[in-house]
Amino acid sequence: MTRQLPFPLLPTRGGRSSIPAKAGVGLRFRHHREVLESRPAAAWFEVHTENYMGGGTTLATLDAIRRDYPLSLHGTGLSLGSAEGLDRAHLARVRGAVDRFEPGLVSEHLSFSVAAGNYLADLLPLPLTEEALNVVCRNVAEVQDLLRRPILVENPSSYLEFRHSTIPEWEFLALVARRTGCGILCDVNNIYVSSCNHGWQPSAYLAALPPAAIGEIHLAGHSIRQIDAMRRIRIDDHGSRVAPEVWSLYAEALARFGLVPTLIEWDTDVPPMAVLLEEAAHAAALIDEVAIGNGRALAA
Repeated sequence: MTRQLPFPLLPTRGGRSSIPAKAGVGLRFRHHREVLESRPAAAWFEVHTENYMGGGTTLATLDAIRRDYPLSLHGTGLSLGSAEGLDRAHLARVRGAVDRFEPGLVSEHLSFSVAAGNYLADLLPLPLTEEALNVVCRNVAEVQDLLRRPILVENPSSYLEFRHSTIPEWEFLALVARRTGCGILCDVNNIYVSSCNHGWQPSAYLAALPPAAIGEIHLAGHSIRQIDAMRRIRIDDHGSRVAPEVWSLYAEALARFGLVPTLIEWDTDVPPMAVLLEEAAHAAALIDEVAIGNGRALAA
C-alpha cells in the first residue's frame, strides 16, 4: 500500500522543484573558486550533504553558489538500512542543511553504514528480505516526516549477494517507493556494475522500475578489477568517464522514464570542471534526442 504523505509531494520535473530535466554535475571542493569566479555553464549542481553540515567558509560558499545554480543535496550517512534506527542527531543536521540551502532534491542510498553505534565509512549492501524492507521503509518514512518532503532513494552498486535474500533488488526498490511515497534516484552506472557482477540483465532491471517514481538519474565511471584468471569484478569508483555501455543503458533509461534530471558524478581523481561539463554535454545531447522524439510523437 502506498503511504499517504502528510505533506505535498514536490514535483521533480518542473513545477516547484528547482532542478531542471537537464544534465548537471557533482560539485566538489576543488571547483568552488572556479564556479564563483567564472560561473561555468552547468545546468545544476549536486553536493554531498555531509560536507555542508558544519561551519566555516564552505557553507558561505555554497550559499553564494546556490544563488546562481539549482542545487541538490545527496546524502551518504543516514544509513537507511540500519535496523537499530536512524541517528537522530545526524538527521537533525541533515534537516539543518536542507532548511538552509533549500535544495530542489534530497537523496540518500539504499544501504547501511552504521552498526551497533559504529560508523563503518562505507555504503554497505542489505540482505533483501521482508525484514530489511520494513526497516528501510520505517527509516525513510522518519526522514521524510522530519524533512517535510519526499526524498529519493538510490540503488546501490554491489559486489556480493546474500544467500538469504528473497526479493530482487529492483523489486525491493520499487516496494520502498510504493510503501513510503519516496522517489527513486536511478543510478544507471550502479545498475550496470551490479548486473555485470551478478549476472543480471540491466535492461530488465530498468524495465522493473516504476517510471513515475524516477526523480533523478546518476551517471559515473567505473573500473574493472581482475580477481583471478577466471574472475573479474566492476568497481563503482567514480574515477573516470562514463563507459560506452553505460551511455547505452542511459539512453534506454531516458526512453523508458522520459526527461529526468541527470547528474555526472566524479569523486576520485576529480578532473577539471571542463571535463565534467563535457560529460554533461554528452548526457544533454541524449536528453535532447528524447525531447525531440517526444515532440514529434505529439505532433503526429
